[in-house]
Amino acid sequence: MKNFVSVHDVNNIDTLVQRALAYKSDPFADKSLGANKRIGCLFLNPSMRTRLSTQIAAQNLGMEPIIFNVGSEGWMLEFEEEAIMSGTTVEHVKDAAPIFGKYFDILAIRTFPSLKNREDDYSELYIKQFIRYAGIPVVSLESATLHPLQSLTDIITITEAFKEKRKPKIVLSWAPHVKPLPQCVANSFSQWVNAWGKADFVITHPEDYELNTDFTKGAVITHNQNEALKDADFVYVKNWSTYTDYGKIYESDPKWMLTNKKLELTNNAKVMHCLPVRRNVELSDEILDGPNSIVTLEASNRVWAAQAVLAEILKSNG
Repeated sequence: MKNFVSVHDVNNIDTLVQRALAYKSDPFADKSLGANKRIGCLFLNPSMRTRLSTQIAAQNLGMEPIIFNVGSEGWMLEFEEEAIMSGTTVEHVKDAAPIFGKYFDILAIRTFPSLKNREDDYSELYIKQFIRYAGIPVVSLESATLHPLQSLTDIITITEAFKEKRKPKIVLSWAPHVKPLPQCVANSFSQWVNAWGKADFVITHPEDYELNTDFTKGAVITHNQNEALKDADFVYVKNWSTYTDYGKIYESDPKWMLTNKKLELTNNAKVMHCLPVRRNVELSDEILDGPNSIVTLEASNRVWAAQAVLAEILKSNG
């Protein structure tokens, strides 16, 4: 594995999942694999679980993680080629990234979409420019359109929680929110579940909240949430803003919030969410504090997802 920015960088999802679960059983099995190596974690937007889990994963492998909040602790970076830098940006990525490539053995980047210009966001310019100029492996800690470490975590969690000898039914359900959120978690979850190919996958959302079909192809899509929930084994709850009329909120109907009453339609489904979650907006207290919620298990598995990816990169790149 050279880089980790989407499911397309993974040769075998199940192999990576099993490696992660092995690290969960024995966190320090490869404690010298990253000895004398550094990972630079660059944050262009805030993070809690992603930042902490990546640090822990790196340390479990013997690596030294160095955290840098680009916007608040360093110069504003320019990413456009041939830019005339007479505005707020101070340093070009083509000057900064090669230096990071000398300082670190792996570079991990977290970016965020503007939700203003779909073409710009979906070009993934920021992370592509780091890959182009850093000269070392790059790991996505979330980008404008995808969140691969979260999605790997989700597959790990489903694998761990589902023991029946059949395909689980997994439902990705849109939820209300107070502000527009990016499509990256929903895109990424859809991409990974479809690539995994070991589930019956349904996406449900209100009209006008369709995601990019590049990520959802292979899923059943319906605007009828109750129909989607029927016999579900897992319900992944997430808000996202509109894709076609980009970055908008057309509605925040509270009827879309998952409740115990709706859960009765399912096969006693486990409920997932990437966190942070707006209680009693996206998900009800009764769900989050009830026996069907596995959001804490899911979040704790972020460490093992990151550790499996970092180990794969270290082994692949010497």
